[in-house]
Amino acid sequence: MLAFVPFIVLIALLVGCISVFGNATLDGASQVALIIASGVCVFIGWATKRLDWNNLEKEMTAKVASCTPSIIILLLIGAIGGTWMVSGIVPTMIYYGLQILSPQWFLVSSCIICALISLLIGSSWTTIATVGVALLGIGRALGFSDGWTAGAIISGAYFGDKLSPLSDTTVLASSVVGTPLFTHIRYMMQTTVPTFIIALIIFFTAGLLMDVSGEGDVRLFMDGLSRTFVISPWLFLVPVAMGCMIVRRWPSLVVLFLATLIAGVVALAVQPDRIREIAGNNGQTGLLQLYEGVMRSCYTSTSISTGVESLDRLVSTRGMGGMMPTVWLIISAQVFAGALTASGQLEDIMRHLQRFVRGTASLVASSVGSAIFLNVTTADQFLSIILTSSMFKNLYAKMGYEPRLLSRSCEDGGTVTSVLVPWNTCGLTQSTVLGVATLTYLPYCFFNLLSPLVSITVASTGWGIKHNPLPPQASGD
Repeated sequence: MLAFVPFIVLIALLVGCISVFGNATLDGASQVALIIASGVCVFIGWATKRLDWNNLEKEMTAKVASCTPSIIILLLIGAIGGTWMVSGIVPTMIYYGLQILSPQWFLVSSCIICALISLLIGSSWTTIATVGVALLGIGRALGFSDGWTAGAIISGAYFGDKLSPLSDTTVLASSVVGTPLFTHIRYMMQTTVPTFIIALIIFFTAGLLMDVSGEGDVRLFMDGLSRTFVISPWLFLVPVAMGCMIVRRWPSLVVLFLATLIAGVVALAVQPDRIREIAGNNGQTGLLQLYEGVMRSCYTSTSISTGVESLDRLVSTRGMGGMMPTVWLIISAQVFAGALTASGQLEDIMRHLQRFVRGTASLVASSVGSAIFLNVTTADQFLSIILTSSMFKNLYAKMGYEPRLLSRSCEDGGTVTSVLVPWNTCGLTQSTVLGVATLTYLPYCFFNLLSPLVSITVASTGWGIKHNPLPPQASGD
């Protein structure tokens, strides 16, 4: 039972942090809580198993190193947020979106749009950081709460990500379990498509029943955007070019870097007045002033005056600097994950969970629950998928189940719930990019919330579940 002590300590500390600091919890308090819980974990491991400190340190260092690509991507997303806003790309998307999307259809349309884009490019992060930001602005103008809008955006983005053959989590889940990629995707459709349909029905019904009163804001937003930025359909060429690079399977880091670079050039060519406004009067003139403005839009907070207070908040950006609290939290979470793994406490907990497995429903429920549990404790969806598949692979084989059932369970529990955990890399990233707290959008991410439940329900009915013939030594009695 000692294995559960670090989690009890962490939960108690996080509850205290939320009670005291509220929305500012992620600015530092949560990071301290994770470090303290890591210390408790290390102490228990040392006291009960006499673990070598050097091994513990190496494991924690390795976990931090494993999240380096995510940190770089996060920083580039911060830069994209600044350059795409200042260059007028996101304002243009908002401007035309306000003319097309009606309030009644907005939530369900946002969900479908994000689903299609994420399905095509295979990245929920990129979808939310670009189209999602624009849709959030449209939602505010139409009078929708940030929670509802972000929930629709995230639900759609994670549906597409989950079924896309270009998605890294989809490829990872199929490969670590040993399921052919398209077999894995087809099998996931049995749980994923019904869940998405339920989510669409909820968003459609909510859109019809909500009494939004943002029609006046729509005109204010459109006037403010057209007055402040050069609005042109030609600016859509940048996201189109980005989509082409992703479809051609260019590396994510390359795509995000080029998208930032292109947007910076576009900002200089199309929005020079906004660049000068961001640079301010610091003694620089001409090209040096423009250079300063573009650099600032990449790395620091920017504010642009549109004459509409609510719109000013929307077009303000935080750049790479705004991602630093998130980076700090990711590192702290990985230290905790490393301490758990090196001390063997994570393995002890998983052994306890496997005792409850009796049949199909309990097996799937255990693996789905483990994936969710690992999302909370290791703070990373990739670790959740890898560890869950490693711990349950032999058990699924022993009980005669096909590998594709495990790969589907890993995604139903691991991929979609990662964004619901405030200190998980996905939850941190999306809350930072959208500027909406995780606990604010969590109740409205219906696809993500329902996926684990639908997965267990489908398993309990036996629909589509086949048993592999057991080897002679396992079946002869």
